Amino acid sequence: MRENKETLAILGGEPTRKEPFPPYPIIGEEEIAAVNEVLKSGHLSSFAASAGSGFLGGKKVREFEEKFAEYHGIGYAIAVNSATAGLHISLAAAGVGPGDEVIVPPYTFTSTATSVLMHNAVPVFVDVDPRTYCLDPAKVEGAITPFTKAIIPVHLLGHPAEMNPIMRIAKEHDLTIIEDCAQSPGAKYKGKLVGTIGDLAVFSFQETKNMMTGEGGMVITNDLLLAERCRMVRNHGEAVIEGKSRSYLSNIIGWNYRMTEIEAAIGMEQLKKLDGFNEIRIRNSKFLSRKLSKVKGVGMPYEAPDISHVYHVYGMTYDEREVDISRGTFVNALNAEGIPFGTGYPHPLYENPLFNERIAYGDKGCPFTCKFYKGGANYESGICPVAEDLCYSRALWLFSIRPPATLEDMRDVVDAFMKIIENIEQLQELNEKQSRGRII
Repeated sequence: MRENKETLAILGGEPTRKEPFPPYPIIGEEEIAAVNEVLKSGHLSSFAASAGSGFLGGKKVREFEEKFAEYHGIGYAIAVNSATAGLHISLAAAGVGPGDEVIVPPYTFTSTATSVLMHNAVPVFVDVDPRTYCLDPAKVEGAITPFTKAIIPVHLLGHPAEMNPIMRIAKEHDLTIIEDCAQSPGAKYKGKLVGTIGDLAVFSFQETKNMMTGEGGMVITNDLLLAERCRMVRNHGEAVIEGKSRSYLSNIIGWNYRMTEIEAAIGMEQLKKLDGFNEIRIRNSKFLSRKLSKVKGVGMPYEAPDISHVYHVYGMTYDEREVDISRGTFVNALNAEGIPFGTGYPHPLYENPLFNERIAYGDKGCPFTCKFYKGGANYESGICPVAEDLCYSRALWLFSIRPPATLEDMRDVVDAFMKIIENIEQLQELNEKQSRGRII
């Protein structure tokens, strides 16, 4: 623990930490060897829009799909080139289209909602739970209309959404559930791995995620029909009939959402390490929660009963009324001490011009003004106060709990917090000077 009355780094003092946190992602000899094997084989994709195994991708892609499905104890896995692509093909497979609405949270990455627009449907935003930051089941039912077709609950920052009531609501209203697991591979809800509860689930392997392939994603499902539709949409929508030559016959719009052999090779090695990677995230996060739990005005990440949180991000909350320092100033002080905190999503998704100005496809207003759409989705400020509060005043995010960060690295985080708290009057004086216009 540092002594009191140190000059804070933001005011010219020595920073708590001078070295950057360990780099991420972790690329080991296993990943390098797997990539070299693919390069030496000369088969970098091997996808083909013709009957036979080529329609399902190369050897590594099919092997990765098999192992990912096996890890989750589920019937089918469909590898894609991004989680955005995975969300899109899942919506397409579920029959979502013009005139339909899909319920999504506003506190998440853009593609959860834009994937809905990509298939000409309309996202309806429902607020999040203030503790888990995930879709609030208590507010879902009130958002259902005759046009609702699906719900996309997001397991945000590694914490599972409250799935049982969401599944009950979906069953009552005959809605498709697409789990967005981009930030939560390996997390569990009441003993079940996330992704195995809804009708479809989507994972991201972008290089910041808990396991990665650089870019890439995966869709999983237990429904054979949904799996077959996903495979078609992934591969140009072409219908391939066994025993017949390629006919370029398409009966559904498709895209090139295919994963490469290199990405699949990396993915198989990362999957072997996923549980170990998650254990490090959990260890580091729990250490921080123990050490920082008494800090006034700062809330630790919540863990609901009967869940396993995999901490894609260490997501805290901040109460500037208790600390008497603006969140921005507090974060700047942490950053100056060498601790890379941020404030998370800058605004709820519906406050993007894409939504509140209805310009998804330019100035035509589609799909919001589509003749098939009879609903009235609302994107005005104030519709999701919890999400707005998190964005504008409460969220504090730390990515650096991820491996290979150690407990020694986490001690620097704790020391920086305590240094600032024990010398908070320095920040209060700074705030006063800034408010008087003495410092710009």
